[in-house]
Amino acid sequence: MNTKQTIAIIGASGNMGSAISKSLSKGNNRLLLFANEKEKAEAVVKDIKSGNAAADVEALECPTDASWEADVIILAVPFQAEKELAEKIREVANQKIVISIANPLNATFNGMVTATDTSAAEELQKLLPNSKVVKAFNTTFAADFSTPVIDGKQADAFVAGNDEEAVNTVSELVKTAGFNPIVAGDLSVSRTLENMQLLLIQLGMKYHYNWLAGWKILHN
Repeated sequence: MNTKQTIAIIGASGNMGSAISKSLSKGNNRLLLFANEKEKAEAVVKDIKSGNAAADVEALECPTDASWEADVIILAVPFQAEKELAEKIREVANQKIVISIANPLNATFNGMVTATDTSAAEELQKLLPNSKVVKAFNTTFAADFSTPVIDGKQADAFVAGNDEEAVNTVSELVKTAGFNPIVAGDLSVSRTLENMQLLLIQLGMKYHYNWLAGWKILHN
């Protein structure tokens, strides 16, 4: 990615948030990290800078401030937290790209808490009608960010959204994170992507299934 972008990562201290933050810090990006406890976001900053002293990354105390400065906003939070965050950032996220990584799983991992005719990403788009919501990173586990290349081939990561330019921008971020971006379709395809992750989690719980191992078999 040639143009330097400012990326706000909300929920940066979580497993996914920290993994995304560390991966994107390798690119030409300015990262603004927010966590409910600033000390945890600062710990992620310290970890990033220990491996890359030149990384342009800092921790902020407010998700609204981080989103106001950002070109791209990544909500690395559970589905249940998206509504409250959307209310906080709605005005400052106007016309900006907002990435949803959430999977709306129920407590027993046997279904979704959303209706069958919608998805977490589509619900977020309703909450942020003037933003460009894109689905990404929901089918990747935090541990996958450390090993996105298998036998010299990049693992796939799916992207879905209604705005072509926004999808292209997010696809470049997926590349920066080390994955091969696959544009899956418009935002409604998020329903399929979120159900894919539900299946992967169920297989993992039942058979200790590793989707990257499965990907390797399919691509040999």
